[in-house]
Amino acid sequence: MKRESTLPEPIAQLQRQLEQFRSTQPGRRKLPESLWQAAVELARQHGVYPVAHPLRLDYTRLKERLGGSPTLRRKVTKPAFVELIAPVRAQLEECVIEFESSGGSKMRIQWKATAPPDWTILLRAWRETIG
Repeated sequence: MKRESTLPEPIAQLQRQLEQFRSTQPGRRKLPESLWQAAVELARQHGVYPVAHPLRLDYTRLKERLGGSPTLRRKVTKPAFVELIAPVRAQLEECVIEFESSGGSKMRIQWKATAPPDWTILLRAWRETIG
């Protein structure tokens, strides 16, 4: 099997144990609890599918043993209220805004305030005045 070499060693080791168990048991026998527990521990570390697939284990049973119920999906509820708290702004002592059009018109605004101005509104108003 080509994939065996790319498997993490603990999964490859359990794969060999499972193959040995399956080869010695006639028909389909129930796996010993120790093998299931080893698979559950590996699924916690590597994920359910990466363990279930190479070990030829039932994905659903392994997931159930891991504590997740694949048949019962949790309903995701949307929050009714979300509060966004803005970071505390530092004092803005002074800023300079300069606009220059492709026609060469220029505008310079020196702003002294605690909050910066709305740049888009200023630019839009200036464009309307230069035509």
